[in-house]
Amino acid sequence: MKPVVDSERLSAELDTLAGFSDVPAPAVTRVVFSAVDLAARRWFKGLCAEAGLDTREDAVGNTYARWHGADPDLPAVATGSHFDAIPHSGRYDGTVGVLGGLEAIRALRRAGHRPRRSVELILFTSEEPTRFGIGCLGSRLMSGSLAPESAASLEDRDGKTLEEVRTEAGFLGPLAGVALGRDRYHAFVELHIEQGPLLEREEIPLGIVTAIAAPASLRIEIEGEGGHAGAVLMPDRRDAFLAACEIALAVEAAARGTGSIDTVGTVGVCDVFPGVVNGVPSRVRIDVDVRDIELARRDGVLAAIEGACRSIGAARRVRVASRTINRDAPATCSPLVTQALSEAAASAGLPYRTMVSRAYHDSSFMAEIAPTGMLFIPCRAGVSHRPDEFASAAGIALGVEVLAGALQRLSA
Repeated sequence: MKPVVDSERLSAELDTLAGFSDVPAPAVTRVVFSAVDLAARRWFKGLCAEAGLDTREDAVGNTYARWHGADPDLPAVATGSHFDAIPHSGRYDGTVGVLGGLEAIRALRRAGHRPRRSVELILFTSEEPTRFGIGCLGSRLMSGSLAPESAASLEDRDGKTLEEVRTEAGFLGPLAGVALGRDRYHAFVELHIEQGPLLEREEIPLGIVTAIAAPASLRIEIEGEGGHAGAVLMPDRRDAFLAACEIALAVEAAARGTGSIDTVGTVGVCDVFPGVVNGVPSRVRIDVDVRDIELARRDGVLAAIEGACRSIGAARRVRVASRTINRDAPATCSPLVTQALSEAAASAGLPYRTMVSRAYHDSSFMAEIAPTGMLFIPCRAGVSHRPDEFASAAGIALGVEVLAGALQRLSA
């Protein structure tokens, strides 16, 4: 029997989840381990219990909801995503993969599918870097890409460590226990909005991802010399902010200089001290994000940025220190999963295109421990991480239908 998606219920659940927010609609702000995040987790676990799934949480809050298969000794098949949301973002990033994954499981159960392999839905902790400055925190720890001791000492802007915050949120136990073995999952597949314009522009309902871009993040701290805005003469200034501006422009130039549309560079954070209109900035911190699907080209951009930091620091007589936050490798999607997705799309009579993901996801790290793939659905104008982020109910339902078909094949 073919699984049938309950689009109306799924849309209502997406609306409900969007209501767990620290800002008014249509924007969503849901930072990991905040009160609204913890409330949303409780609501989500209730949905999983209603669906007959067994739920557990690990020491960093990754949540697993399992539909037990006929053979519990076989590695399971997994799906899922995240639902933390950066400040003033939208309601579909990550959430479609979590609630859509739940609806895919419910649809398979309604259709009478009896999986041989267990099917597990994962809610990943802190895919967004909002609180601790590093993305995919939960999946990094799962895959062993982030050492537990390094994770424990991560700090938020209030100076609170991950160890303190997770304990206060009720997630206990050693972080070392979060890592999963390479034999746990037979396959992992993540449903997600494209966060780009190609599917909508080409009027194609599905994208099957073949590779995920390699991200790197730098934290650059510039130390100059402050003083009174009226009293420090222009020839004598060692303005940390102006040096930061030049470095930001150097990031743009380095990314554009590769000649590839797959190379992107962004300065997304700029903290200025003392931050007053009548004071020359003495210290600045900027966070830089560089991505590419080719590792060597990405690393070439990083080298160019580091060279620019040295030359700009010398020319402006400021001290520039650069620290790598993360420097990850690109991920290649598994033929096992891409074939299951393509067969499910064909069975549903839906066209698709293969594509790369220029955004990175928890799938990037799941690919280190399991055969992994991603399925994209269109989002309006390619907009994401904004309140006007939008995916249609019909488009989401098609994605969930194909996800269900893939899970059916992989778990058989």
